[in-house]
Amino acid sequence: MGFMTEHHPHFLANRHDYVPAAGHDALLPGYDLLTRVLGMNQVYDALVAQAGLSAGQRVVEIGCGTGNLTVRAKAACPGAEIVGTDPDPRALRRAERKAKSLAGVRFERAYAQELPFDDGEFDTALSSMMLHHLDETTQAAALCELFRVLKPGARAHIVDVRGDALPRLLRAAGFDCATAGSGRLRLAGQVTRFRATRPV
Repeated sequence: MGFMTEHHPHFLANRHDYVPAAGHDALLPGYDLLTRVLGMNQVYDALVAQAGLSAGQRVVEIGCGTGNLTVRAKAACPGAEIVGTDPDPRALRRAERKAKSLAGVRFERAYAQELPFDDGEFDTALSSMMLHHLDETTQAAALCELFRVLKPGARAHIVDVRGDALPRLLRAAGFDCATAGSGRLRLAGQVTRFRATRPV
């Protein structure tokens, strides 16, 4: 789950303006194993179930990383069209390999705060464990972009740690926001799921 950052000096050695999926390029090969050890598969499943995807929907995921959530969402609803976005080209290459046999899935290199899509292009949005890495100004910009690319009445389904500020930021972006559930990850602590609706 790559994303832009401005306040993590040690990433300068990594020569990126985003945080790579595993925190550093050298750790990327172990990223999927780490997510399994942390218990992320259950978190992904809960978020996909919450989203209630249906055939014909256009879905965008911000911060898709190596495509774990993207692939699970597609497996849950083969008739949905899913676009995963992430600024990390190495993670996206891994995501593309995972999804190569899946029709209706594509990946685009993009920052969450600069999505290359038209207004109202998507029916649903997903985001998993990405927003907490952004500073609050960038979070706010990313959520405004999410609001922009969703259709009126569409929903964003978000799971994250340290989500105390998210309801406020989601409402500031224009969403109606509700907490949808919570759970715990090994080593990482509590995660919270949010349901954010763009008003009609």
